[in-house]
Amino acid sequence: MDVTLHLAQDPEADELLGRSPLAALVGMLLDQQVPMEWAFKGPSTIARRMGAEDLDAHDIAAYDPEAFAALLSDKPAVHRYPGSMAGRVQQLCRYLVDTYDGDAEAVWRGVGTGGELLKRLQELPGFGKQKAQIFLALLGKQLGVQPEGWREAAGAYGEPKSFRSVADITGPESLTKVRAHKQEMKAAAKAAKASGK
Repeated sequence: MDVTLHLAQDPEADELLGRSPLAALVGMLLDQQVPMEWAFKGPSTIARRMGAEDLDAHDIAAYDPEAFAALLSDKPAVHRYPGSMAGRVQQLCRYLVDTYDGDAEAVWRGVGTGGELLKRLQELPGFGKQKAQIFLALLGKQLGVQPEGWREAAGAYGEPKSFRSVADITGPESLTKVRAHKQEMKAAAKAAKASGK
């Protein structure tokens, strides 16, 4: 894996995301209830605070939980909920250590079908179906991981030239389009909820 991503909108953080499978997974895990750029800058911040150039699943899994929560809580915090997200990041890393010997890329390396990859992603702690489909679409669209049927397994997020998620962000212009799509979806959901009362 060595591509240029534009998810954090920060050159150093994006460089790490493009070369580190674990950083990309952790960024995806953090991408909830905070702006996307904040979430995807998190892996770079964690690595820097750990005094490392990359994230290591073994190191994070073995880190003292209170100390790791403090590391994520230091200002500026890595997430709106740094304590609970620290626990989730460690849970993900423990799973990767136990299941893939800490090799995040092994989650998708050599996978035969999109359906199998989706299943593996959904087995990751903190990855529900939607998050797994978005990450699968990111792998297919930007990281060259394209097992047979990956677009179908990613659902609507796999559609070409769509602007639904982080999988479609390649720069500031596409970021604006994805934001607009998300706002439309929120407005539609709010309207549907209001009409259902």
